[in-house]
Amino acid sequence: MPRASEIKKNSAVEYEGRVYFVKDIERSVPQGRAGGSLYRMRMYDVVTGNKIDETFKDSDMLNLADLVRRPATFSYSDGDEYVFMDSEDFTQYSLNREAIADELLYIDEDTQGIMVILVSEAPVALALPPIVEMDIEETDPSVKGGSATARTKPARMATGLVVQVPEHISTGDRIKINVEERKFLSRA
Repeated sequence: MPRASEIKKNSAVEYEGRVYFVKDIERSVPQGRAGGSLYRMRMYDVVTGNKIDETFKDSDMLNLADLVRRPATFSYSDGDEYVFMDSEDFTQYSLNREAIADELLYIDEDTQGIMVILVSEAPVALALPPIVEMDIEETDPSVKGGSATARTKPARMATGLVVQVPEHISTGDRIKINVEERKFLSRA
């Protein structure tokens, strides 16, 4: 049974008799308290999709729920539902747009390494690879000799994601993006 300080993002925990998927964690150290950090977790109920925010002390014990990760590829979208197909047994998993809104910014038809996260055989979230490759749909014209400076400009991908890129990058270039930091890494 891990302590609250050991829980990571994209984990599933049992809390008050229900299974929750941990979407975000904020750590704070209140002044004047003897020693303990607080962990504010944004969690989604696996069954109903309801969101709750709970705060735990670093010493609070939580039960981890069984979590299964399955390799998948994006198949199609149907309104607010996004369908991903298991790469091994071709099972289709439907996820609501609201549950995966952040991840959708990094997913196009070429994205490899997507994992569908299942809790009790129900799809609850997506895990992305640490680095994705995407094509720039729109950016300012490249500046000749711009690679010698550290200045950047915004570049928009087809999914709506905007990242800062060096001035020498132009529209149509394929780039690598660090998903965790939402930063440009290099040309692909």
